[in-house]
Amino acid sequence: MDLRKVQETGGSFFISLPRKWAHRCGLKKGSVIALIARTDGCIVVDPQYNFEKHVQKATIVPSPHLEREITGKYLLGSDTIKIKGRNRLPPEVSKIARKTARRLIGLEIVEEDAYSVLLNCILEPTSFPPEKVIRREYLFASDMHLDAITAFIEGNILLAKAIVKRDDEVDRLYFLLVRLIRATILNPRLGEKMNILPIDGLDYRLIASYIESIADYSCKIAEKIIDNYDIPIPKDNIQLLQRLGEQSYLMHKDAIQAFFTKDLARVENIINIGKQNTETFRELDKLLVGESPKLISYISSVAAALDQICSYSIDIADIVMPR
Repeated sequence: MDLRKVQETGGSFFISLPRKWAHRCGLKKGSVIALIARTDGCIVVDPQYNFEKHVQKATIVPSPHLEREITGKYLLGSDTIKIKGRNRLPPEVSKIARKTARRLIGLEIVEEDAYSVLLNCILEPTSFPPEKVIRREYLFASDMHLDAITAFIEGNILLAKAIVKRDDEVDRLYFLLVRLIRATILNPRLGEKMNILPIDGLDYRLIASYIESIADYSCKIAEKIIDNYDIPIPKDNIQLLQRLGEQSYLMHKDAIQAFFTKDLARVENIINIGKQNTETFRELDKLLVGESPKLISYISSVAAALDQICSYSIDIADIVMPR
């Protein structure tokens, strides 16, 4: 730690900068630096605020975990990812690279030959505010939930299959959000530019994870509909599950709105709906007594998925803090 005394001249306060630090940063007379005031009262002296962004590069050797390695480098903020082997690359390497690139927003294959594949991320972080990404991710997830309820009530197999396909889009947005948040942590200047505090990044990361889970369980409901399309469902079972589906939808809808508006009244409403759902689950258990094992398994699986969605809605609400 280097302690300095504050001087005053002509009504202005100033301190001298450490010589070694200034030389290390390439500062000289007339250099421009940025002073950034933090919320905790500290001031950050940034000598590189207007420097060009450093391109982060990563090289991967083909392995059985290639898809996971590409995804990991993307999430860590790599701008270019090169897959390079000592010998000619097997055909499946290119296939895996293309499949993975389709799952990651902004990642494209820009060069390819027999010995290497080069992927480039063309994202400009400031063009994707985390709040905007989360809102879009939630739009997909909530639509999947509503369609899952409709597909169950109508026994609509085509709609259920469409829901399963849409899950990939939610995953793409989730990975994008994780990349953005990590970028603001690794590069505080980017966080300042996007007006994102570290605590905001933590909240966004959690919210995005919960939304992605809501989409996953909506997808599980759709898969159960596809697997059990030939099982007739009693009307009273359908009515109860429809009520559960609608109530759980209202829970996460209110939770997301409460998160962005900091409306604590909505949080109380979510808790009340959750209590109502507990009673509805009990009613459903009573209705299933004496039914066939296949029907019990099917209905219980759908109900369990809705119960998980309710839990994630409450998790989102728990993050809501007053302004």
